Amino acid sequence: MKQSSTMFVLAAILVAAAFSTPSLANDPDPLQDFCVADPTSGITINGFPCKNPANVTAGDFFFAGIAKAGATNNTQGSLVTGANVEKIPGLNTLGVSLARVDYAPGGLNPPHTHPRATEIVFVLYGELDVGFITTANVFVSKHIAAGEVFVFPRGLVHFSKNNGDMPAAVIAAFNSQLAGTQTIALALFTSSPPLPDNVLTKAFQIGTKEVTKIRAKLSPNK
Repeated sequence: MKQSSTMFVLAAILVAAAFSTPSLANDPDPLQDFCVADPTSGITINGFPCKNPANVTAGDFFFAGIAKAGATNNTQGSLVTGANVEKIPGLNTLGVSLARVDYAPGGLNPPHTHPRATEIVFVLYGELDVGFITTANVFVSKHIAAGEVFVFPRGLVHFSKNNGDMPAAVIAAFNSQLAGTQTIALALFTSSPPLPDNVLTKAFQIGTKEVTKIRAKLSPNK
């Protein structure tokens, strides 16, 4: 248990440090010590307005949500728990965030992209098959295990899958306070308003009935 806790702490420190310098940050550099996000201000800007420094507390820089494994009893067999500016207001303007991804045996973090950040993952435990696709349509893949690291370049479609018979988990770091996530299948088949059927049938060379079936499977239960 002690070794597992130590590895978790090292993972968080290492992956956060990887993007902590201004030269590596993707978001704009801060112009003051901190700018704790104030999502209740009603002002719309690129990022979040600053909270009054007099009202800032240690809690604005703290989040315990990735300390424990997330529930993976869902269709994909995985769960992503973000530790970004939406959960930690103190990350506003600092250009870094984390996430924890938990996988059941056979679990998949399906193909997706992060439009605003490069991602680096550190395997806490278990083993994963990971990969991304370049703009030249080349598939780059690797099998990774506990203590190992893999990088997904910014904006490229990527995935991770637990093909083993034991649970797995990673800590992911991003060089953005809010990397954004666009899951490919959900973006194409569950957008609102929906993409025209004739776009999807042409792109995937399938019929309208198949489009309807896929939408039905992917749409959240109402």
